[in-house]
Amino acid sequence: MLQTGNLRFKSAGWEKGLVIKMDIEEKNIQELLQKAEVLIEALPYIQRFNRKIIVVKYGGSAMVDETLKHQVIQDVTLLKLVGFKPIIVHGGGKEISKWVEKSGMEPEFVNGFRKTDEATMEIAEMVLNRVGKSLVKLVQELGVNAVGISGKDGGLLKVEKKYADGKDIGFVGEITEVNPKILYDLLEKDFLPIVCPVGMDAEYNSYNINADDAACAIAKAVNAEKLAFLTDIEGVYKDPSDKSTLISSLTIPEARELIGGGFIGGGMLPKLNNCIDAVENGVSKVHILDGRIAHCLLLEIFTKKGIGTVILGDQVTRF
Repeated sequence: MLQTGNLRFKSAGWEKGLVIKMDIEEKNIQELLQKAEVLIEALPYIQRFNRKIIVVKYGGSAMVDETLKHQVIQDVTLLKLVGFKPIIVHGGGKEISKWVEKSGMEPEFVNGFRKTDEATMEIAEMVLNRVGKSLVKLVQELGVNAVGISGKDGGLLKVEKKYADGKDIGFVGEITEVNPKILYDLLEKDFLPIVCPVGMDAEYNSYNINADDAACAIAKAVNAEKLAFLTDIEGVYKDPSDKSTLISSLTIPEARELIGGGFIGGGMLPKLNNCIDAVENGVSKVHILDGRIAHCLLLEIFTKKGIGTVILGDQVTRF
């Protein structure tokens, strides 16, 4: 009986272990199936935007937080590897302010624009190029060739002096012309261009350019399919104090109505005007995304639900 009992005990233990193993395997299969479903959901978007240009304006907290920075670069690199033609246009305002203060100067802003004297311009160009090369490094580490350029290279961004409500703000540029040849050349050779927003005027003076303006101008010039702004806000709200009023999608007339009704203010106003300008000049969709959300680009582009706010052209649907 003892022997029989032992055999029964061993048999029961074996059966219990088999059940646990089967449960684990079933759970693993379900997880794999969920991953497969995500890939299948992404397939039509990959097919739709294959070989299409997407411009990503990269700024805000996603440039400061190292984890978010790596996630953004992973997103853009993945877009490149599945057939998109991404271009990154990056800012660097917080980093510029840090180095201006380190140099013993006080950052000064007029109507939201950085007042840029000659010394500040020198710092800004140094910092922006440094930021660009750091992004090149991250992309290269993921196995994709990237090239960091400024708006000065190849005459990409030509500017004239910008004024803020008639006030002189120094070496801040208003884009007058975009020569996208260098971008087309890099894309054709399978490079990922990373652009810092510095340009030159007719006398070859260097000017700092608002990164949103640069991204918008470049997106128009290359006939981008999409323009994505990574920001520190979830999207466009009808009432910024009420998170439930986040607007998922906007047509141009609806966006103009919001602006005319006084619902849009602060930094969102020029951003939304840039969105309208881009869509009216050939960009199919412009996305305003919260760069603080992990992998926000992939969630917006490859899922049915999406996040943030998208501004649509005529006869264009969100998905």
